[in-house]
Order: sequence, then C-alpha cells, then structure tokens
Amino acid sequence: MIVCYPVCMNLPFTYRGQVINDDKVASINQLISGNPDDSRWALSKKVCLALNWVQPNGTLKDMVCRGLMLKLHRAGHIKLPPVRQRSQNPFISRKKPDRVKVDQTPIVGKLSGITPLRFCQVRRTSYEKLFNGLVEQYHYLGYCHPVGEQLKYIVYAGPRPIACFAWSSAARHIGCRDRFIGWSPEQRKGHIHLMAYNSRFLILPWIQVKQLASHLLGQMARILSADWRAVYSHPIYYLETFVDKDRFAGTSYKAANWIYLGDTTGRGKNDQTRKPNRSIKAVWGYPLCKRFRKHLYGGVA
Repeated sequence: MIVCYPVCMNLPFTYRGQVINDDKVASINQLISGNPDDSRWALSKKVCLALNWVQPNGTLKDMVCRGLMLKLHRAGHIKLPPVRQRSQNPFISRKKPDRVKVDQTPIVGKLSGITPLRFCQVRRTSYEKLFNGLVEQYHYLGYCHPVGEQLKYIVYAGPRPIACFAWSSAARHIGCRDRFIGWSPEQRKGHIHLMAYNSRFLILPWIQVKQLASHLLGQMARILSADWRAVYSHPIYYLETFVDKDRFAGTSYKAANWIYLGDTTGRGKNDQTRKPNRSIKAVWGYPLCKRFRKHLYGGVA
C-alpha cells in the first residue's frame, strides 16, 4: 500500500510560467464544486481554459494542467474527485523504437558528390518509425520522445538516408539565451513558442563527407520555419541547441554561423538545490531573420 503524505506548499508559487495564487486556487475549487460529476480529466480541460493554458495551435495543455491539479490536491489546497480510471503513463510505458535495417555501405568523398539532398519532414508519416529507429540505434543519447511542438526530418542522398534532425519546443528559461535576446519574463512566456530546439542531430556513422554537418544545418535553417507554420500555424524566428562540452566542441554549429552564447548551469528545469546535477552544456543559437528580437518581443514585423 502506498501512503501519500500532504506536501507543504505555500501560495503563491510559479508553475510552468503561471503564478498560482489564492484567487486561482479559489477559481479551481469553484470549478470542482460546480461540476461534481466531472472526472479529473474533464476538470483539467475546464481549468486549462480558465488559466488560458492553450498552445498556439489551439490544443489544451492538458498534461501540464493535470500536474498542477495533482500538486495542489496533494498539498491540500484543492480536493479532486476519486480516480475513475488509471491510464498508463505514455512516457513510462512507451517501448523503445524497433531496430531498422538500412544500407550501411560507406559514403566517403566531397559534398558535391552527394548533393542535392532531400529533406523529408516525417513527423506523423509512415517514415517516422524509420527516424525513431535510426536515432535510437546510432545517436549516442538514443531516442527520446520530443516535448511539445515537434518536427522530425530524415535527410536523403538519392534513395539512402544519411542524417536525422529532431526539433521541438524550446526550453522555458536559459539564462545566457534570455540575456542575448533581451526579452522580459512576460515576453518570453508569450512568445517562446516562436523558437525551436534542435534536440537531436545525427549523421549516420558510415557517412564520411567533409563539411556535410554545417551544410545540413544551413539547409535546415532555410526550410524549418515554413514547415513549422504548415503544421502549427505559426512560424519560428530563432533556433537553439545544447552541446555536451565533454564530448563535442560545437565545430559544426560554429561553421554554420550559429552563435555560442554561454553555458547551462547543469541544474535542470526543476532544480530545487541550486547545485549542478548533470553535465554542463554549451548553448548555441541561430536567429532566422535580422529582426528576430522584435518578433520575440511581440512586435509586428
């Protein structure tokens, strides 16, 4: 038997960019009391609308809201109805991608010998399993399901896949990045969806072509914003990535004119100790247009 003890949590506090105070807790309690027959799932949707937790494409941030409600419930600020159905956590139960078979004949030579290349956005297509398998087998970090808005690309030379890119929602707060942009916390909260994070970049190990990595990064920067708009109904104006300094020097990003901004703190997004608990990453950024700051501040181009 698992016993859950109340968690001491004073109001107000900040959760995923929202300041949770007495008024908001009172509103949530009013929704619960006013809808006594609703499940936790149905209540979370109502709370999403009340707190305006909606993605730019109109999707409710349901999982974020459920996390808040459970936190408030455990701390005694609200009382949720009993759990009606326990669903498996998809991030825990999701199995690893299946292994894939591809031609591993080495490709060695000059970039001109394999261009032009094809960049195929495979998110929500039959080729997504190929992408997942390649990243799981050949990227040193393996495959990890991206967070939030996301696109996946396989790059082909002729009929053969040679590289993979994963792009997802940007980190909520990175000190050196936010200082470089110069935006306020309110501007960051309102416009961070206009940035994309390069969470995986893989060139398959049997591909040995000089200057390929920087060329791929340059081509991605040209096509990503339009593809993002087609899927999520808004463009992006800035790219970012984190490079493990113990493994890589960021040479390819530098060659593609990305900007080194500084290092992460090594503490992670939910740090409570203010002590490093993971490796330090170099933060690299790439503005997609000259007036990127105006877009990210919320101005009109």
